[in-house]
Amino acid sequence: MTKFKNFFFLLLVTAVCYSSCDRPINIFTVEQDKDLGAQLKMEIESKPSEYPLLSETAYPAAYAYMNAMKNEILNSTEVKFKDEFLWELRIINDTILNAFCAPGGYIYVYTGLMKYLDKVDHLAGVLAHEIAHADQRHSTASMTEQYGLQMLIEVASGNATAGQLAQIAGGLTALGFSRAHETDADEHSVDYLQSTKYACNGAAGFFTKLIAQGQTGGGSTFLSTHPDPGDRVTKINDRSTTLGCSISLWHDNGDNGAYSMMKATLP
Repeated sequence: MTKFKNFFFLLLVTAVCYSSCDRPINIFTVEQDKDLGAQLKMEIESKPSEYPLLSETAYPAAYAYMNAMKNEILNSTEVKFKDEFLWELRIINDTILNAFCAPGGYIYVYTGLMKYLDKVDHLAGVLAHEIAHADQRHSTASMTEQYGLQMLIEVASGNATAGQLAQIAGGLTALGFSRAHETDADEHSVDYLQSTKYACNGAAGFFTKLIAQGQTGGGSTFLSTHPDPGDRVTKINDRSTTLGCSISLWHDNGDNGAYSMMKATLP
């Protein structure tokens, strides 16, 4: 009886926190993040017309380049789940200016984004931003808010079914992040890049180009969430200054030529 009293007391405390805390808890475990990411991967692979993935064997140069960038970012001591998550990267052949990272570290980058960006630092900034969404577990935190107390009880009691988890995984493809999550991912992108060869404020370069070209509306999926792009540039640069980063967007790391060559191999 004591065991069940303790269990329901925990549920009560969790429910109160869920409904009243400024930063609601994440009811999902790290293992469930990994399971949801794997299910989303299966869904993406089952829809080749919607997600036309580039073959790794047909485009080895692009994958080698992107995986090297990914690995350098993951070598940052700031990445919490470097060893727990899979961090598998796939390239989607579409003109969309976007990238996303599913729970558990399943990374997807669109060729449209890769071709659009002029400098490798900008792409590294976007990639670090997406890695941050998974590493900070923003997707399942958002799902916690979306599915509410009933799902909280199901998960906490261990009674969540495979069907429920599949439903949640399906919802991840249309899930947007909150203003707080986008700001958090921007800040962590700076943190992750500070020990790499890439500019800490690399993500600011992407936003700066979009602003200069007047593409700050609905044209970019990456910008479809709340924070104003101009404000994001300011905050990213401020974070870089606060951390005392020695490399800025004005630094030439000598990699832009190799970046251009890699882009030329894309379809």
